[in-house]
Parts: sequence; structure tokens; C-alpha cells
Amino acid sequence: MSKYVGSIDQGTTSTRFIVFDSDGNIRTSDQKEHAQLYPQPGWVEHDPVEIWRNTHSVIVGALGKAHLAPEDLSCIGIANQRETMLLWDRTTGSPLHNAIVWQDTRTDRLVARFAKHGGRDRLRAKTGLPLATYFSGLKLAWLLENVPGARARAAAGDALFGNIDAWLIWNLTGGTKGGLHITDVTNASRTQLMNLATLDWDEEILSLFDIPRACLPPIRSSSEVYGACVEPLKGVAIGGILGDQQAALFGQACLMPGDAKNTYGTGCFMLMNTGETPFPSSCGLLTTVAYKLGREKPIFALEGSIAITGALVQWLRDNLGIIATSAEVEDLARSVKDNGDVYVVPAFSGLYAPYWQQNARGVIAGLTRFANKGHIARAALEATAYQVRDVLDAMVKDSEVEIQELRCDGGMVVNALLMQFQADILDVPVVRPKVIETTALGAAYAAGLATGFWKTKDDIKGNWRIDKRWRPAMAASDRARFYAAWKKAVSRSLDWVV
Repeated sequence: MSKYVGSIDQGTTSTRFIVFDSDGNIRTSDQKEHAQLYPQPGWVEHDPVEIWRNTHSVIVGALGKAHLAPEDLSCIGIANQRETMLLWDRTTGSPLHNAIVWQDTRTDRLVARFAKHGGRDRLRAKTGLPLATYFSGLKLAWLLENVPGARARAAAGDALFGNIDAWLIWNLTGGTKGGLHITDVTNASRTQLMNLATLDWDEEILSLFDIPRACLPPIRSSSEVYGACVEPLKGVAIGGILGDQQAALFGQACLMPGDAKNTYGTGCFMLMNTGETPFPSSCGLLTTVAYKLGREKPIFALEGSIAITGALVQWLRDNLGIIATSAEVEDLARSVKDNGDVYVVPAFSGLYAPYWQQNARGVIAGLTRFANKGHIARAALEATAYQVRDVLDAMVKDSEVEIQELRCDGGMVVNALLMQFQADILDVPVVRPKVIETTALGAAYAAGLATGFWKTKDDIKGNWRIDKRWRPAMAASDRARFYAAWKKAVSRSLDWVV
């Protein structure tokens, strides 16, 4: 019997392949970054060919490090950056355009066009989502309007659409030689083209956006055996597909209504399991599919999506040059005792939940001659915590459930200064699990359940263990004062783009 499950974690800045044992521990891994392309202000793209090449490379690299062969794996799962999408040629396998990344704002005019009649929430009842540049359906509409020949090829089924999960699966299962063109319900729910009630593409929305159904992949569950891989994983079953944030929710064993997690990555994403019923939001959150295991009923979640968190640290490194590596930001932030009344609102591509203000832009507020790069670094870290507070407050209002603790994962959770400030500003404990690669782990769990590697969800709960817990230690008066100043800074960022 195979001893391990593999997981592809295809993220915004890098691709990883991680192999887990039955206890959810990491056996081996490999990682490779890909280029971030900015052809115009507000536009963000990735090269899909580079992403596929890197995926192939990290699979080979991880297996080689541990001297493993494909037959040592029971199956693999896939977690992916969700709203990043592409359109590619079925015959040649070549993308018709670079992948358009979830942060990209080029569809702002389409948002305005469709919001003119019925407002930004006109599709929320069906999809759980407001009209926004975030979701991949309007990105597809833009490609069909702007890439010569794309609409005719899509209508004929000669051009294939998908989020990154669909692109990877197609290549992993043979590409032009019989590759599978499929997606799962969690990814489909982020296109704004899927009806939450039917879990199928909505004909009225397809007509509204002028999108031909022929280019769309069939929608499958998040956990089933879809097919087998070709090289470099020849014969290995693909058994799980989850959008990255849903994968993290699953990997954090948030399997009961009211369980919540927050992933600190390029952006920040908080999800709360709400059970078998889609929970409508009146406070700026998203209603989304959390997961669907085989033939079981789908489980839904409330989500608060924040565009820029870890990416703000990268901006300090790459654009301002005040740190040489992202890891240096904590020491620089600790070089000052507080933020010096400096606040950074990283609205580089507008503000996501709970504001949904596409016209906002980033600001640094409260600058005096006293401020130095340490204050800016500290304010950048604190911006993440404040944005999470914005989302948590909205989530509590929508659900009427007080969160007892926040389970955290992602690259930024190694930053102890940030985690303590997060607990302080939320006034609830923040908990880091033993295995922080919960996105990859969640996809592995979905795949392993499909193949019997793990028998039930109880196995997942049993694997979850605490590494570190941060408890609130801030005075209530300080918490209120700091948060009020943050809200003032947010107000300065609004309506910058006219």
C-alpha cells in the first residue's frame, strides 16, 4: 500500500509540491517562484506555461529529495489560486493570453456596466458574490472581447476556460493527448458564473456576460477520483481539487458550522464554515462553497477576502527596498516601540471585503519627520491585522456567532509580532497549528478521502494539533484608539480613482 499523499499548492507567487504521511506530517517538499507581470497599472498577469513548467519541476524535485517514486503515492490533490484564470487552445495547448490574476482590475469598466442596472449585488442571490473585478467570469468576458478570434474559438469549444486548477489537471492528465477539462465546485463558485442552488453554470448569467458554455469545464465535487496522471506522476490518481482558501479551511479541520480560519498569504482570507445552507451576507462578505465530498451535500462558507497582506511586505522589499528579504520585516518592525501613528492602507487594487471599493488606492497616513522605515514596516504588518479585524467584525454581524478563537495558517504566521498584534486587536486568541501548510494539506485530505487513504473526516480532526497560541494582552482603550485611527486612514484611501 502507498504510504503517502501528494499535494500541488499552486499559489499567487509560487508553486509547491508537498508529500504528506497519514498523520498529516510533511515527508518532502519543493517550491519554485514564478514571475509577476504588470503590463499596465492595475493589470496583473502570470505566464501559464511557466506555472506548468514549475509544477512539473517541483514534483520531480520533491520526489527526488526523498527518493520517492510515483507508486509511493496513493493519490494527489490540487489547491490553486482561485480567481486567476486563462483561456487556452485545445489542439495546441497554448494559452491565448497570459493568465489574468485575481488581483487584476482591468474589468472595472465591465463591473460598472453590469452594475448600472441592478447594482453591484444583482447577482449575489444566485452566486453569493458582488460584481467586482476579483472574480474570474468577468475576466473571461474581457478576454473574449479583446483577444482576436477568442470568442469564435470558445463558442466552438476549441478554446478552453478554467481557473488554474483546470489548466494543471488538463496538463497532468495528458494535455493535447486526452487531458481532462474539469473543475470543482469551489473553483466554479469563484467565477460568478455558477448558481449556488444548482451547482451548475447559470444560463442567465452566461447570457448576460455573453460567455459560451462550450468553453467551460464540467463541474465536479472536491473529492473523487477524476483520472490518472501522466508523467511525472504516471498512474497516480488525482483525487482532490479545492480552491486554496477552501483547502486551508479543510486542512485546518474546520468541519463544523462556526469553525473559522484565516490564511495569511499574498492576500488574507478568512472563512467560516456555515454548514449545508448558503448563508447570505449583508455585511460585505462572500457566500461560497467550502467543499463537497463525493456525493455528500455541499458545505458552504462565509468568506472575507483581503487583497494585499503578504504582498505589502513584498512591496516594501521589491519597490521601496527597505528590506532585502521578507523575513527581515519583523526585526525592522521591532526596532521601534510602536507604529509612530503611521498607518498603511494597501489598497493597491482597491479594497476587498468588507468595503468592496474598487476606486480606493493605497495610502500611507500619519507621516511626520519622526517617522522612519521601522514605523513603516510596523504599520505594514499592522495593516494586515486591522484588515482581518474589519472582516471578523463583519463575519460576527452576519453569522451572529462570536468566534472563540481564530485558527491561522500561511506564510506570515511565522511572524510572532504580527500574530500577537492580531490577537490584541481582535481580542480573541490566535492559534497556529503544528502543520502550517494547511492549504496543501487540505487538498491532500480531499484526495486521500477519495482513495481511502484516510477513512473519515474524524481522521482529519485527529491529525490537527496546536503549535502556538497567542492570547490578547492589549488594554481595551488602546485597542479602540488604534482601530479608530485605522478606520480614519481607510477613509482617506476611498474614491481616489474617479
